[in-house]
Amino acid sequence: MKHSVRSSVISGTGLVLAVCLFIATIVLANTALTTWRVDLTQNKLFTLSKGTINILNNLEEPIQLDFYFSQKAMNDFPLLANYGIRVRDMLEELATHAHNKLILNIIEPETFSESEDQAVASGLRTVSVNANSDRVYFGLVGTNSTDDEKVIPFFQTNRESALEYDLTKLIYNLAYPDKRIVGIYSQLPIIGKKGDQTAPTWTIVNALKEFFEIIDLNENLDALNQKLDVLMLVHPKKLDTKTLYAIDQYLLRGGKAIIFLDPLAEQDRTQPDAASPNVMPVLYSYLDEILEKWGLQISKEKIVADINAAMRVQASGPRGPQEIDYLPWLRLTEKNFNSEDFSTSELNILHMGTVGAIENIDEKEIKVEITPLIQTSKQSSKLERDLILFQRDPTVILNNFKSDDKNILIAGRIKGKVQTVFPDGFPVDIDIEQLPDDDFISEGDINVILVSDTDILADHFWIRKQDMLGVSVPQPISNNGDFVINSIENLSGSTDLISLRGRGKYSRPFEKVEAIRKQAESEFREREKELQVALEETENEIRKLQQEQGNEKSYLLNNKLTAEIEKFRNERLATRKELRSVQHDLRKNIEKLGSQLRFINIGLIPLLITLLALMIGIYRANKRI
Repeated sequence: MKHSVRSSVISGTGLVLAVCLFIATIVLANTALTTWRVDLTQNKLFTLSKGTINILNNLEEPIQLDFYFSQKAMNDFPLLANYGIRVRDMLEELATHAHNKLILNIIEPETFSESEDQAVASGLRTVSVNANSDRVYFGLVGTNSTDDEKVIPFFQTNRESALEYDLTKLIYNLAYPDKRIVGIYSQLPIIGKKGDQTAPTWTIVNALKEFFEIIDLNENLDALNQKLDVLMLVHPKKLDTKTLYAIDQYLLRGGKAIIFLDPLAEQDRTQPDAASPNVMPVLYSYLDEILEKWGLQISKEKIVADINAAMRVQASGPRGPQEIDYLPWLRLTEKNFNSEDFSTSELNILHMGTVGAIENIDEKEIKVEITPLIQTSKQSSKLERDLILFQRDPTVILNNFKSDDKNILIAGRIKGKVQTVFPDGFPVDIDIEQLPDDDFISEGDINVILVSDTDILADHFWIRKQDMLGVSVPQPISNNGDFVINSIENLSGSTDLISLRGRGKYSRPFEKVEAIRKQAESEFREREKELQVALEETENEIRKLQQEQGNEKSYLLNNKLTAEIEKFRNERLATRKELRSVQHDLRKNIEKLGSQLRFINIGLIPLLITLLALMIGIYRANKRI
């Protein structure tokens, strides 16, 4: 008897201790472990990339982040509210790894409050979420110690995959606020000529000037030796030894570059040499010496054609003007872009003309790492350059097309360790004192974006001019400018920033619910088809009766018509009742499944943990007896 009482006391004590332990664990989790997290998502959506952590660890001065989040007003919009929570959690994760160098303020602005005034003054956008025209804020304002300000006006759900990149880029730009320097070396007149109205600056350069400081390397090649963030090399041909050497050494020192080459630059207005008027001028770019060291080539004799991306143009036909596919000009869409690289992830349309193919010289000796950015579809081929050059009839070009059934690379990110073009060191024909830098490098790691087209930069491929109040205003018709700006912005950041890639969306579909919905929809569609068939049969029968019966039998006809119509109406009512029943069952099944999921997530798992703790406690207590 005493033993039984003793066991009961011990069991009761174990139960009390287990409950206390359970409560203590909850309290500890909500106090001491607020910064400790475990990311169990499939794509590690909440785990910061190494590049982001490196940027946070190297912050020298504090940065303040004001996150304006109208969470209460978003209650009726769970998808937007859930995304807001993800943004908030990501910001908290960033602040945790920044060692007090990120000051995060989460603000829920009230109507007509001071915080709302601050949000409006910073340029945050709002959206209306209900009939009462309540406005919600969902944006970020970042400031540094010198009062520089960067803003995300409103977090768009379509950029969810780029969330970490957008936040890290904002922090990086606040940590390093100086304008990046882009040096342009071009043998196309993209920068224009001062005082020459016939050679205006291209729109792409004017767009770049809004974000970067631009240096014309054609006039100052020595700037390659200065603090240059990105080299933009456009249509190089007939480079002298000094220029080639300077570019070679710049790249090997880790200099970032975006290079535009072209087998047929349509904007190249080079005229034939007067001494040899019958010789075609060189209209292609080449950087063969450098590309060879990378194990790559761009053929000067081949033009890429893609039947799925061919631009529609007006052409003369036997029946007058008609629209036809012009294979040398490409209208590329999202399926042609790398969705994980931030140079191309948010692009919709690109226009390119007479594009080259980026290929390996030898498949067995790939000397660099290539990340495809832009590719054709598999319905692609390479046409002879002379065919395009001398044959402007789109029909003839189309007739010469035959698909190679493979994708063709036309823009890629190139990385890796490569050798110099000058293995013997300084070229003998160069005055060493005139070189940009006399520290010779024989090999180094390159970081380059290579594009096999220069026409992508030309105004008429992506800009339409509109007259507004007497002023010609450029209006983009494609994302050509976005691609160039995104690429340079990405390259001009740190290596850590460049390393970031897109993440998946925080979306876990309920597969069982989806299966139920699809089944119900299938039943709906089947019944709708049956109803339509019944309707057609009834109408045919009515028309048949009308044809067979005469006026002398109008009474019988009316009776038959009435009966037929009444029959159809009854069938229709029955079908509608059945459809409502299917719909009701759908809701019932979803609600049942929802209740089951809530019980499992909220009740069952904690209960099982508690029971396990009790069993362990009781077992250990009995073992000691």
